[in-house]
Amino acid sequence: MYSTNRGTVGGFFLAGRSMVWWPIGASLFASNIGSGHFVGIAGTAAAGGIAIGGYEWNALIFVVILGWLFVPIYIKAGVVTMPEYLRKRFGGKRIQVYLSVLSLILYIFTKISADIFSGAVFIQLAIGLNLYLAIIILLAITALYTITGGLAAVIYTDTLQTFIMVVGSFILMGFAFSEVGGYDAFMEKYMKAIPSNVTYGNTTIDESCYLPRKDAFHIFRDPVSGDMPWPGLIFGLSILAMWYWCTDQVIVQRCLSGKNMSHVKAGCIMCGYLKLLPMFIIVMPGMISRILYTDVVACVVPEVCQKYCGTAVGCTNIAYPKMVVELMPNGLRGLMLSVMLASLMSSLTSIFNSASTLFTMDIYTKFRTRPSEKELMLAGRAFMLVLIGISIAWVPVVQSAQSGQLFDYIQSVTSYLGPPIAAVFLLAVFCKRVNEQGAFWGLMFGLLAGLSRMIAEFAYGTGNCVNPSNCPFIICGIHYLYFAIILFGVTAIVILAVSFMTKPIPDVHLYRLCWSLRNSKEERIDLDADEEQDKADEKDEESVNEESEEEPGCFKKVYNWFCGLDQQKAPKLSKEEEEALKKKLTDTTEVPLWRNVVNVNGIILLTVAVFCHAFFA
Repeated sequence: MYSTNRGTVGGFFLAGRSMVWWPIGASLFASNIGSGHFVGIAGTAAAGGIAIGGYEWNALIFVVILGWLFVPIYIKAGVVTMPEYLRKRFGGKRIQVYLSVLSLILYIFTKISADIFSGAVFIQLAIGLNLYLAIIILLAITALYTITGGLAAVIYTDTLQTFIMVVGSFILMGFAFSEVGGYDAFMEKYMKAIPSNVTYGNTTIDESCYLPRKDAFHIFRDPVSGDMPWPGLIFGLSILAMWYWCTDQVIVQRCLSGKNMSHVKAGCIMCGYLKLLPMFIIVMPGMISRILYTDVVACVVPEVCQKYCGTAVGCTNIAYPKMVVELMPNGLRGLMLSVMLASLMSSLTSIFNSASTLFTMDIYTKFRTRPSEKELMLAGRAFMLVLIGISIAWVPVVQSAQSGQLFDYIQSVTSYLGPPIAAVFLLAVFCKRVNEQGAFWGLMFGLLAGLSRMIAEFAYGTGNCVNPSNCPFIICGIHYLYFAIILFGVTAIVILAVSFMTKPIPDVHLYRLCWSLRNSKEERIDLDADEEQDKADEKDEESVNEESEEEPGCFKKVYNWFCGLDQQKAPKLSKEEEEALKKKLTDTTEVPLWRNVVNVNGIILLTVAVFCHAFFA
C-alpha cells in the first residue's frame, strides 16, 4: 500500500501499467477462483462426477484468446473499462450505460452473493458463528483494504492468497486420497457411495436420485440425457467463457495493468496452467467427500438433509468444508479456513474494485459532467459502501435459494445474461461493419430473451430430483448451455442484420479499434472526440484553480494518505510529454525473443488443454 501510486485514477484502477507477469497470472487465477468455487464445484462434483472440471479446463483455451487477440486491441484503443471500449468503437452513450448497469447487476446476483454465501457455509461449519455476524466482520475487513488500497494492493494480496490456497488444497487432496486408498480405490468406492436412508413415510425415492451417475468419470456426456451435455460443454460453455475471460472487467483489468504485451501473455499462460489444478484439488476431493461422509453429503430424504445442513433439497454444498473440518490436522485446519476466507476476500475485493471503477468511470460521469479527480475517488469509495449494503441485504435470499444448487444458479444466470455481451464484443473486434444501432438492438433483444427465460425459471422454481419443478418443457426443458448457444446465435444475427440495414462507421473512427485495422498508423478521430476535448479543457481550468489551494493540516494529510487522496502535485505535462505518455500506455510492441518464448508456451498450453479433455473424455 505504501509504494503503490494510488492517488490517481490510472494508479488506483490500473496499477500504473507496471505489473510483471507472475502477479498478473496469480491475480487472474485468484479473482476467478473464490470460495464459491470450493463450495460450488466440489458440491456439484459430489453429486455428479468430474464433468464440472470441464468448466475449469475450458478456460485454458480462452486465456490464450484473451492474451493474443483481445488485450492487444484493448491496449491500442487506450481504454480503462470495457464499456469505454464500446463507446470508442460505436460512439453514443446508451451501450456504455447499458453494459455498466448490466455488469453491476451480474456482480451483485452471481458473484458477490454466491461468494458471501459460500464463505458463510465455511464459517458456520467451522466456528458455529451466527451467519450474519460472520458476514459483517468479513465484509468490514474486505472493504477496509479495498477502499484504501486500489488495484495494486488487490493484485499483491491476490498473489499471496492464491499461493496459500493452492498449497492448502494440495495438502487436503493428499489426506483425502490416503484416506480413500489411492486413485483406483477412489474410482471404485465412488460408484458405491449410496446413502443408507432412502425412504420417508411410505415413499421410496427413485434410484436415479441417489445412485452415482454411470458416466461420473467422463467429461463429455450424452447430448440429450446428460446433466452436462457435450455439445453444450464445448460450444455453450465457450460462449460463457468468452464473456467471462475476454470481456469481463475483473479479468481484463488485470491484463491491462501489464508492463508490456509479453508480460500480459505470460500472465495469461501462467493462469492457464494454474487452471489445470481445480480438477485435482477441488473436483476430486469433492467426490471423495461423498465416499467418506455418504449419509451427510449424498442425503436424499428431505428431513435428514434438513437435520445435517439446514436445507431440505440436499447437502452437496458442504462437501468441501466438511472435509476441511474433519480431515485436516489442527494447525492446518486453521490455515485452510483462513485461506478460504482470504479467497473469499480476494474475489470480493476484485469485484468491489472493478464495480466501483465501472460506476465512477461510466455511470457517475454521466450525472456530473465536470468531476475533479478527488471527487471521482470519493464517489468510487462511497459506491463500494452502497454495494456492501446491498450484498448484506441479499444474503437471506441466497440463504433461502440455497437449494443445494449454488453453482448451477451462478452458471444459469450467467448463460441467460452473458451471451449477448459476448456476441457484441466478438463482432465489435472482428467485424468492422457492425455499427452502434446493430449492437444496441442486438443487446436489447438478447436481454429480453434472457430475462424472460430467467424470470420464468425462478418463478416456477428449479425443483430437484425428489420434487421436480412443474415448469413447461418449452421454457425450462432446454439445458441452459444449449440456451446460451441459441441466445448467442440469435443475438449475433440481429446485430448483423440491423448493422447491414444502417450505414457503416467510416474507417477514420476505427483505426486500431478492430482486428482488421489494428496495425494502422493513421490518426484516429474518436467518435467521442468532442467529449474528450471538453474534458481536456476542464482539466486545464482545474489545474489553474488547484494551484491557489492552501497546504492541508496534519490530520487532513493522514486521512488523505490513508484513502489514497494525497495527490502529489504531478508536474504539469507539456503537450509533447502527454503524447509520449499516451504512446507508452497504448504500446503493444514486444521484444522478438520474448514474443517467441510466450508464443511457444501458448501453443504448449493449448496442446495440454486438448490432451486433458481427451484423457478424461
